[in-house]
Amino acid sequence: MSAALPSRSVFYLSDGTGITAETLGHTLLTRFDGVHFNISNLPFLNTPEKIDQVIVRINETARREGSKPLVFITLVDRALRDRLKHCHGEIFDFFEAFTGPLEQALGLSASQVAGRSHGIGDLHVYSQRIDALHFALHNDDGAAIRDYPQADIILMGVSRTGKTPTCLYLALQFGIAAANYPLADEDFDSKRLPAQLEPFRTKLFGLTIDAERLQQIRQERRPNSRYASTDQVNDEVSAAERLFRRERIPFLNVTQMSVEEISAQIIQQAAVVRRIY
Repeated sequence: MSAALPSRSVFYLSDGTGITAETLGHTLLTRFDGVHFNISNLPFLNTPEKIDQVIVRINETARREGSKPLVFITLVDRALRDRLKHCHGEIFDFFEAFTGPLEQALGLSASQVAGRSHGIGDLHVYSQRIDALHFALHNDDGAAIRDYPQADIILMGVSRTGKTPTCLYLALQFGIAAANYPLADEDFDSKRLPAQLEPFRTKLFGLTIDAERLQQIRQERRPNSRYASTDQVNDEVSAAERLFRRERIPFLNVTQMSVEEISAQIIQQAAVVRRIY
């Protein structure tokens, strides 16, 4: 039996949602495979009283574990940041690291308003994001082909290749109207592009996956079914990739990729325009 990994507590602290602190901190921590991280995400820390409560919690964790917790912060208010620095944690202040150099480069002072990056902010941009989300939901698994003229991109692939989560991520993160079309046995029998997709060739993008991994995913969903059988999975993956190559549809193998990586590759390879920034 292998020895357990050493453990370290991590706090993500923010006066907003905490998404930025968690995203940046997680990105850094993924480079350290030899440690198990115990994560606490504490958002909306916008008063001295809340900061003092967090300091007590961090100090108690440090005392109990015998090591300083890692504390990643995105606090706009300098007074709150300074107050927090009295805790018994290793502080990693993302705003302090970059705000000063940016102020110098731009010749401007940074705003002290918290929560702008994940608030509604620009109402037009927020509306685009929500509209794109509704579009993705209404056009999931080929449900509303009549809406394809309004799509920015149409993802194709066999079942369980990540089409739906990728469409939702493209919508929420970039305001991209993404539909998805599931490829099934009947689509492969004709040995040609499904007729309903023909008018939208320039919007098509394929997702594929290694057959072994796809079988694992399907086995978890429908154990010991034909849907999850080795022969069925191999046939579907091979047929989908032949279709992509024959019809010259760009495609991506997503076996080792996160939704974020898939989306970034699609935007780059398919030259899809981000609607929000």
